[in-house]
Amino acid sequence: MGVDVGTQVTKGVLVRPTGEVVARASREYGVLHPQPLWAEQWPAVWLEAACAVIRELVSTADPRAVAGVCISGLYGGSGIPLDEKMRPVRPCLIWMDRRATAEVRWIMENVDLDRLFAVTGNWVDSYYGYTKILWIKNHEPHNWRKTKLFLPPNAYIVYRLTGEVAIDHSSAGNLGGLYDIRRHSWSEEMAEALGIPLEVMPQRIVSSAEVVGEVSEEGAGLSGLRPGTPVLAGGIDAPMETLAAGAFSRGDNVAMMGTSTCWGIIHRGEGFAQELVSMPHVVDPETLYYTWAGSATSGALVRWFRDQLGRGEVLRAGEEGRDPYSILDEEAAAVPPGCEGLVALPYFMGERAPLWDPEARGAFVGLTLSHTRAHLFRALLEAGAYSLRHAIEAGVDVNLPVGEETVVVGGAAKSTLWLQIIADITGRPIRALRGGVGAPLADALLVGLATGLVEAPRAIKEWITYTDPIRPDPGRRSVYERYYRLYRRLYHVLADTLHELSRLSQEKTR
Repeated sequence: MGVDVGTQVTKGVLVRPTGEVVARASREYGVLHPQPLWAEQWPAVWLEAACAVIRELVSTADPRAVAGVCISGLYGGSGIPLDEKMRPVRPCLIWMDRRATAEVRWIMENVDLDRLFAVTGNWVDSYYGYTKILWIKNHEPHNWRKTKLFLPPNAYIVYRLTGEVAIDHSSAGNLGGLYDIRRHSWSEEMAEALGIPLEVMPQRIVSSAEVVGEVSEEGAGLSGLRPGTPVLAGGIDAPMETLAAGAFSRGDNVAMMGTSTCWGIIHRGEGFAQELVSMPHVVDPETLYYTWAGSATSGALVRWFRDQLGRGEVLRAGEEGRDPYSILDEEAAAVPPGCEGLVALPYFMGERAPLWDPEARGAFVGLTLSHTRAHLFRALLEAGAYSLRHAIEAGVDVNLPVGEETVVVGGAAKSTLWLQIIADITGRPIRALRGGVGAPLADALLVGLATGLVEAPRAIKEWITYTDPIRPDPGRRSVYERYYRLYRRLYHVLADTLHELSRLSQEKTR
């Protein structure tokens, strides 16, 4: 069994050792945004969704036939602050949260940044969990005093199922700041420099494929799994999704385009760069690394459009028994490439790698009275593709061994229109997975490896199939070349204005 706790949905699958998916389940939920650019979630939401998914999966089979379960999850930012009785102190500041701007400035001014990068392989931004931990320490001293441990979402679910505390290497590395990426351990040197005691970090760091513990009686009551079922550590959803797409060798690269975009590539340690995010891979973490860049929004853009501007398509889809996104795609397909002079900037939640600008903001530039909602929607699809191209180019610029093809997974992979736009803008052959199981399939693979039911990671290649490559159209490619240059220029032209708007939005007004 594989379960992935995502930002907006938890998904699970039950898989035979041959790779056949025999059952699927999912649960949706929301994110708390108490202020602009803040993003929090209570762990009870994740626990309830994960246990509901597991119970549904268990109901389709004999619980004794479940060889084990592996839990992956979203990047939990700060991690869940827990008190001495392992009760949540406050909501978790997830990856999307960008409030720790003052902490970033303090680090830039007071910490040896070259040493920080040399030890951790990562840089400084409010995206990283260690800056969010400092925000809690600085702004909520009452909560800081109560906090005895920070656990990422997947590790928290594992704890509630087993009573055992551990963190996997990908989750530890993605915290940044505190993890020595070459020694694969916490860094006392960096912890002291940052003023974060390592006592609040899980002391047991394990491989994603390691069995952390067995389902307890309490865990069985929550989940429906039989007591004694092995539970694996799992890892961050992005490298898990990459593994589920067949990426476990040097040069394999996958664009995970769900709520956000993570374009990730596998390498052997030659690709650390300040502009990118790096962590051990979920397979062979001692020698393989996963490095990514990507926008804070992609699927979130089209979901925002659907919810705010696509009410008509939602109603029509309900009447016709269709997906509203398919109707939006049909309307956008009638709009020519470049949206007749309209470019969108996708920075609706600030921006991550490689821009690293939490005060960036989204924009539509070039609007005229002739533009329609279909133009706006297509502009958002193109913006997601522009940001993906920017990410890939950042990897190429630091000499990462980028393979010739890119696999796209996540919500974007369901849209033939979006995949063609991505191919045309990036100039790369694009493949998508058939079936779209995603990270839970990689979780199930790790269970197979841990229990001996699967011999090697390469078995994933026998579990999945790809679409034929979608190749760039030369005519559209030439059009997009000009628009992409404008897209890159617009950020620099508008940056000061976007930053001022960000500051104004945070002022209290009547």
